[in-house]
Amino acid sequence: MNSFPQNALGMVRKMTEQGAATPEKAIAFQGAPGANSHLAALDYAPDGLPIPCFSFEDAIDTVKQGTAGSAIIPIENSLHGRVADIHFLLPESGLHIVDEYFMPIQHCLMAKSAHADIKTAMSHPQALGQCRHYLRERSIIPVAYADTAAAAAYVAQNDDPHAAAIAPRLAAQIYGLEAIEEAIEDEDHNMTRFVVLAPEAAIPEPNGPVMTTFIFQVKNIPAALYKAMGGFATNGVNMTKLESYQQGGSFAATEFYTDIEGAPGDPAVDRALAELSFHCNSVRLLGTYRQARPRTVGS
Repeated sequence: MNSFPQNALGMVRKMTEQGAATPEKAIAFQGAPGANSHLAALDYAPDGLPIPCFSFEDAIDTVKQGTAGSAIIPIENSLHGRVADIHFLLPESGLHIVDEYFMPIQHCLMAKSAHADIKTAMSHPQALGQCRHYLRERSIIPVAYADTAAAAAYVAQNDDPHAAAIAPRLAAQIYGLEAIEEAIEDEDHNMTRFVVLAPEAAIPEPNGPVMTTFIFQVKNIPAALYKAMGGFATNGVNMTKLESYQQGGSFAATEFYTDIEGAPGDPAVDRALAELSFHCNSVRLLGTYRQARPRTVGS
């Protein structure tokens, strides 16, 4: 908690105490009060009690320890790709993906004075990436920080007249900064996908569109991935995401993070997963949950 800027600590402590008093309503998020994840928590669970956490690991630990009933974590953005490495964070946590939430993202440039001569802009690397054209056109130097709202808090408590932060407008209101320009993201379709994590797996509503997320490691033999993917094509299971990553230092075995439409128990999904398993060293389900947005073209 003490890693947050000093002027954010009072609100962080108050929100943490309120959430801990009613953990079944508490929802942990990464960032200081006013961050995009804070807004996502409020939008997703209007009656919930958001708990600020300095890191993604802290948010997950807050759920594991029972202080919060769930956590909301951003995992990908339409402009700048992957946010949280959920395939590293989730498997060993014992938590499950139980829902997803999509939120449009708008960034605001803010400083201590609306007339400041801005030389640097501090924010989370994702926000900086989503505004990179804006910053480059104005010769503003991007400076990475832990999260958007904490960057706003840091700028507010320091005396650099040329420093600005990129954060939601709410952060300017919380930390007493002036909004210089709003909606500075490079594209107006800027969207972040969040997943909701909880100790118990979800049971999605019957007959509703669902997603299933899992990780797998193919056998280190020629064409293993090609053969492993064949079962999804032949069984008509739509795969909406496939990302590769290395686990460990050998570079000998590649693991994959995958989203599909459907759920275990569906005959087509079961057949596809059975064929996948035949060509893999391991397959691990991370969660089945309702589909918040249609993935099929034309839906």
